[in-house]
Formats: sequence, structure tokens, C-alpha cells
Amino acid sequence: MDTSLLLHCPTTVSATSNPKLKRPCSSSLPEATRIPSPNPLDWLLESLLELPDSSAVALDLSFDRILQSRPYDSDKDDVIEHAFRLGSALAEAANRSARRRASMHNAVVWALPSDLTIKVFSSLDTQSLCKAASACSFFHKCAADPLCYSNVDLTAAAPKVNNMVVSTMIQRAGKELRSLKLGVEPCPVALLGSYPTLGISTRNFSDASPSLWNDKHSRQGKESFTLTRSCLAPLIAVGGGPGALLRRLHLFNIERMDNTAFGAALSACPSLLDLEIVGLHVELSQTLESVSRSCHLLDRLFFESSKTGRDDSLKLPTCHDLVTRCPCISTLALRGFKLPDMKLRIFVKGFRQLKFVDFSTSYSITGDFLRNLGGCTGGNLLEVLILRDCMHLREAEVSRFLSAILGGRFKYLRHLDVSNREGLASDDDWYHRCYSPSFASLGLLLQERPHLCVLADFPAEGSFVEEPMTSSDNDMNLPSLIGSHTSDGSTCSFSPEPSYCYNSDESSGNEDNVGPIFALHAEIADDVDYL
Repeated sequence: MDTSLLLHCPTTVSATSNPKLKRPCSSSLPEATRIPSPNPLDWLLESLLELPDSSAVALDLSFDRILQSRPYDSDKDDVIEHAFRLGSALAEAANRSARRRASMHNAVVWALPSDLTIKVFSSLDTQSLCKAASACSFFHKCAADPLCYSNVDLTAAAPKVNNMVVSTMIQRAGKELRSLKLGVEPCPVALLGSYPTLGISTRNFSDASPSLWNDKHSRQGKESFTLTRSCLAPLIAVGGGPGALLRRLHLFNIERMDNTAFGAALSACPSLLDLEIVGLHVELSQTLESVSRSCHLLDRLFFESSKTGRDDSLKLPTCHDLVTRCPCISTLALRGFKLPDMKLRIFVKGFRQLKFVDFSTSYSITGDFLRNLGGCTGGNLLEVLILRDCMHLREAEVSRFLSAILGGRFKYLRHLDVSNREGLASDDDWYHRCYSPSFASLGLLLQERPHLCVLADFPAEGSFVEEPMTSSDNDMNLPSLIGSHTSDGSTCSFSPEPSYCYNSDESSGNEDNVGPIFALHAEIADDVDYL
């Protein structure tokens, strides 16, 4: 059933466009049923409305005679102006009445009752909900229910909202708020496909092409500051506010957000299950401290640094607190930070339900943290492990990890990514890069684990040109084609990619010689109304 045929748009309905909306002429009623109006204005207006449509010529002649009876031109102008005002007021009154009647009509003929309509509206995205609310008064009333704003998504490719819009949406939702997404979403770059059951994000900032980064620079430099540090303040209230039952919080590129404001917002969200942070200028250590204090039910944590390679604030006590106080974490992504293996080992070993790990573009990772894991010591439930573009990742550690899988550990692992734009590091010299690792056990591993996908994309040695690279067929017995499939259905990818220079020092600890650093220069933009 096409419900659009049942609705009268308020901008097109008029007092004369629909015969059903006309007021019945009193002259058509029996004389005994007429009730004289005690108000003289009502009597006068009713007399005018009783005039037939054919009396337009007579009305025009009558108006001319009134004008001619005025001796002065100024009096005639006043009569004309007054007639315009009266006509406009009468038209506005007719339109208001028509809209009210149309709304009543929609409420009667609409196929769904109000409660089901509200439930349908609660499944719409925020922008579609606002459009539906503007259709008619009946839809506007249904869309005002707090349940319709339980999932607020105000993200967009360009800034469209300010703090006032966010506050309005949160206040409408009240304690029904379950999901909140804010900010300027980056251009998605598909890397691994999707893993919806694990909540994997497909964003990969380090793999974005230069044109995408240039677009981001120019856009953020002019209009990214429509949201400020206080945009999450409406979540906070004494005695439990809208953030009390919030389950999902995703924040993208809100560059004015700071540690204090973000920590205060997290303290008001004790029921949080899914936290995603991208492009916020907040420190890793303070953020994890706030999470461990307030969000003990957290299941998914995705945190991408806004300044790749600079943030090394993570401390050992913070790691232990997070593992102890947030034991339910199954998805952990910390991208672009300086993460020594010792601290990562605390996470992988401590989170007993951990299934998804992504430490892409992170510095200081050698792979040592994976030793002696995969059994009862932790990591036994791991399904996805992504160590893409970890510049200190060693070939020997990757080979040792593959041997551990072949030996029976990590039985649930189905996706492994050790790709690197600068190749893998050797044990003796970090500056010596390996662009064609042998991985002697990989061929046998893929035979025994046909559902395991291994991605190991490396550039041709000393070349920035994307050319096919020949793998060691003697060691691996695998085709050298990009993303090739073995006869048993397993997948292994070896493909060249353009070199991506990080200019890291040997210890990855020199703050003046790490890169790339995407400095985001921005200026305050004017508020842009949403929708």
C-alpha cells in the first residue's frame, strides 16, 4: 500500500483544493438547523463565505464603488492596503485549518497506529527521521517520541552540525539514548572487507591516497570546528543523564575535544559497550584510564591516534588497570601509537575473550609479544590479527608466529595481516628490510588450515613501482599472484605497494624524527544548520 497517497502535504493543501476540506455552506443547511452566531464578526464572515463563486464580478464592482466613495487618494490607498491585509489574514486562517484537518485525516487513514509508527521511525537514520517529521503534523508528533532518537547519527562527509544540534537530539532522546555518532567521518578505504560480528572498522588512514589526505586537510582546515569540547556535555547530569544507558559512542575528527572533557563524558556512560575514537587530540594513557574507571562493560575499543607515532604515553599500570577493570573486551584496536611489546603482551594475555586485534601503523612493535601465546596463557580465542605497517615488525617473529600456529596454537585464527610498505625488519639491523620473506612453514600451514587468510603485501625491493614480486616457490610452494588462492581454498596475498616512508630511527623513540605526522591546521568555521 502506497502510504504517500494517504498523506496531504501541508504546503499543497488549501481550503479549496479538496472538497472534503471545505466548510459546508450554511445556505445548504435547513433553516431550522442554522444557529445564529452571537459574534458579529462571525456573522459577517459567514455571510461572505455564503457568496457563490459567480459573485466575484459583483464583489469587484462593489470594491470599486467603495474606492470611489473616498475623496482623497491617500484614503483609497489605505482601503487597498487594508483589503490586502484582511485577505492575507483570511488565507492564513484557511491554511491553518486545512493543515489541522489534513493532519486529522492522516491520523485516521494512516495504516499503522501511533506506537507502530514510532517503532518504524526508531529504525530510521537521523536525517531520514527529520525529513519524515516535516511531512505532516501527525508524523511530527510521532517523530517527537524519545524512542525515535535512541540511535543518533550526526556524522557526515563534511561538517553539518554544531553543539546546539547535538544537544537538541540528546535531549529528545533522554534516557532512551543508546547510540551516538558525531563528527566528520574520514573517507573509508576498504582494506580487509568487513567482519560485522567482530565490529571491525574498514577505515585505514595510513593507506589513504595522497589525494584523500589533501581533501581532508583542506576540509578540516576550514570547517571542522563546528563541534567543540562541550559537544558531549548533554550526556552528563546529576543522578543519571542521557549517557547512563548509552551503549555505543563513535567520535570522528572532533579536534577541539580534550582529555578533560572526554573523560568527563565517559564518566557519564557506565553502560558503554562500543567505543570508537578517530582523530581526537586525546592521549592514549588518559583515555584508557577514563575507560578503566567508568566503562567496565566495554566490549569493543577502537582508538586511532590523531598524530601517528607521537603518542607514547601508555604506562604499564594503565595496561593492568584496563585488563582488570574491563575484562569483557573482545575487540581491541590501537592504531598509530608507540606500543612496546611488553605492554601489548599484557593486553593479549590479559583479555580472555579477545577475538580481534588491530595494531596497524603502530611503532615499536617487533612481534615479540606473540611468543608463547595461543594456549591457556591467553590469545587462544584470537580470530583476527592485524599488524599492518608496523615498521619494527621482525621477519623472524612473524616466522615464529606461523610456526606456533602450525604447532596447534591459535586454533580460531582466520585472518592474519603482516603487510608492510617498507618490508619487514631483520633481527640484526632494523634498517635492513626484507621485501621477500621466506616463511618456510607457510605452505604447510595453509594446507592444514584451509580457512586461514594470510595477507603479506610488500613492495619490490628498492622500487616504488607496483610490479609483481616473485615469492620463494621452493619454500612456500605458493603462486606469486596477488591475492592468489591455493587449490585447497586458502588465501595468501603477496603484492607490491608504493613505499611509504616513516623516517623512523632505530629505537623508534626519537620524537623529532618520526613520521609521517599529519598536522591538521584548522580555523573556526561558521555553524552549519543540520538538514
